Amino acid sequence: MLIVGGNDTTRNSMTGGLLALSQFPEQHRKLRDDPALVTSLVPEIIRYVTPVIHMRRTAREDTELGGKEIRKGDKVVMWYVSGNRDPDAVEDPDSFIIDRPRPRQHLSFGFGIHRCVGNRLAELQLRILWEEILKRYPVIEVVGEAKRTYSNFIHGFRSMPVRIPMPN
Repeated sequence: MLIVGGNDTTRNSMTGGLLALSQFPEQHRKLRDDPALVTSLVPEIIRYVTPVIHMRRTAREDTELGGKEIRKGDKVVMWYVSGNRDPDAVEDPDSFIIDRPRPRQHLSFGFGIHRCVGNRLAELQLRILWEEILKRYPVIEVVGEAKRTYSNFIHGFRSMPVRIPMPN
């Protein structure tokens, strides 16, 4: 479950994080100047990229949510990207900010009893990846358009061309 469940999500978070750093070059400079920011970079990547688009559940009992009636047996969907870009919950939600206060307050791993069992593993993998990338290749340039996967479940990438300038 940990290996299969985290394969697409972590891989796409890696690519999406690199793309976000390319789109927000001031954040990339900030990271290169202070590699300790990897700790807050990782959850910001997970929030900003939001690799899982949604999750569907079945209501187990009648309830009301946000003024809407939900009946037992109704199908309900949580749109992770919507929660992660909610301006009432996240300040400046469409910006990629690697030193955001309380960076782990996002919905990408779900919540409560439906929280992702591999969340800490995903964070660990991404932290180690970025620590090692910064040591070896402080600059990675996105040199072409990222091609997205066609999926109604995973917010992913098929390819993204990059150039890694070799250090002198």
